[in-house]
Amino acid sequence: MVIQSQLASMDLKPVSVDLGEVDLGDIELTADEIDDFRKKIEPLGFELISDKKNMLINKIKSSIIDLIHVKDEFTHINVSDYLKSAVDYDYNYLSNLFSSVEGITIEHYMIKQKIEKVKEYLVYNELTLSEISYKLGYSSVAHLSRQFKKVTGMTPTYFKNLRDAKRRNTLDNL
Repeated sequence: MVIQSQLASMDLKPVSVDLGEVDLGDIELTADEIDDFRKKIEPLGFELISDKKNMLINKIKSSIIDLIHVKDEFTHINVSDYLKSAVDYDYNYLSNLFSSVEGITIEHYMIKQKIEKVKEYLVYNELTLSEISYKLGYSSVAHLSRQFKKVTGMTPTYFKNLRDAKRRNTLDNL
């Protein structure tokens, strides 16, 4: 909504505005318009990404976030096939690019996202650990617990007992 309002203030009507991506259709912006847009969004905590590699990394992250935090079908998806179709590049290329730019593997990024989703489920206390484990594609509760402890330094049960929503990271800070 923030990006849409900034575009509207420039009399631009995007075809779509999705997480990390704006489609202006046939509209070509001048360098001055791009600079003006950048100046409008940076104070609001956004950045304009124009480098092709960074755009691809952003699309990988957005696809993973969408898969884990929005869609409810994680257990039924092959992640490499999902990313290959979502980003339209060979998975090996995506994996190598992501690792070289981000310094972590796509798998590790996904684990961090899944742990944040586990935290969300624990804070809202609507699902059991077994249900959370199944929903996020873990082979067992023990596997989920080991990963959770490795990433957070505490067990899911201990975290659940804390009931401190401040322990969650924002998705863009992972």
